[in-house]
Amino acid sequence: MALIQCDFFSDVLGLSTSMNVILPQATNQQVGMKGKADEDDHPVLWLLHGRSDDHTTWSRLTSIERYVSELGIAVVMPNAHRSFYADMANGHRYWTFLTEELPQVARSFFPLSVDREKNFVAGLSMGGYGAFKWALRKPECFAAAASLSGVLDLVLTLGDRTLDDTRELENIWGNLDLIKGSEDDLMTVAANLVETGREMPRLYQCCGTGDFLYRSNISFRDHAVGLGLDLTYEEGPGEHEWGYWDRMIQRAITWFLDT
Repeated sequence: MALIQCDFFSDVLGLSTSMNVILPQATNQQVGMKGKADEDDHPVLWLLHGRSDDHTTWSRLTSIERYVSELGIAVVMPNAHRSFYADMANGHRYWTFLTEELPQVARSFFPLSVDREKNFVAGLSMGGYGAFKWALRKPECFAAAASLSGVLDLVLTLGDRTLDDTRELENIWGNLDLIKGSEDDLMTVAANLVETGREMPRLYQCCGTGDFLYRSNISFRDHAVGLGLDLTYEEGPGEHEWGYWDRMIQRAITWFLDT
């Protein structure tokens, strides 16, 4: 595998930003790993970080490179800072950057597939929210999406005050009372997608039972089941920490490819 950090200027954000990219490599010489690279356009996992993280965190705190080495999958890990992958009320347009500019830039640099069936998106915590929002608002882009300990019922989470820094959150969304029913509310986004009758991505959701976001995850799970979404849900012992996410990203990747 090749791990590459790309620094580039974003026209959408109006500033320089970064992404880490794992590319498949055909090799048998790396200690403890075998490489596979037999695709002209690689299948892609767009992997999103959490609120306190950046584009380097997945590769620093998990063994994601090793987990995909034999699968021939590219992994794109962008930097979205603490934006909640939103076009911020007082800040940068990270939603537009993520969903429009980033795929174009990444595919201009690397041979990444545009085929829906070869594109997947996943993330943890804030990134789990971002992954499901991207997949549910743009279902034509992804075969499947995974949320690990995601902020999935945002309205409930804000009501529980499990996200602090109200001023920071207002910089992202403006009036927090207007989130419910908006395109930033996953409960509403999911219901709206069902009403359109469009083809929907498969969803994988997991959360540790000791996680402070567990109630938010249960709420979204029940809502998704009620809507008839194609959702695979797993829970078990675990908190909001990297040991759990390192285990569960392996399960998510296997699920992407086996179903």
